[in-house]
Amino acid sequence: MAEDEIAARAIENEVEDDDDYEDETLAERLVGLAEMFPEGVRSKTATAFEYSVLGLKKAFDFGRSTTWIVSTSFIVLMLPVIFETEMAQMEQAQLQKQRQILLGPNAASAGPAGIGMAPPVPGAR
Repeated sequence: MAEDEIAARAIENEVEDDDDYEDETLAERLVGLAEMFPEGVRSKTATAFEYSVLGLKKAFDFGRSTTWIVSTSFIVLMLPVIFETEMAQMEQAQLQKQRQILLGPNAASAGPAGIGMAPPVPGAR
């Protein structure tokens, strides 16, 4: 029991010690940390940060321009080809459907008219 009381008092003392310190703002803390380093280190770090931000801006601008060029080129160059291919497939399907309606269900899978489904020769086995 005595050990528990000693541990509890130690924790209370630590909490009271924490209350003795003044609360400082984030800005005050950063200024205090910045003062720990020499001026040369701070200036080189600031320069590296500025160049990093500049590089990220340039990379973003390049990516944005590249995306615009690729997407508009696709729209102008490939979309007409895709539409023509789709129209040719639809035309082929329409011809196949007409053939099926006119000649029966087996005519649609036979290919172009007159090829593949020749009538049997009379008298041949």
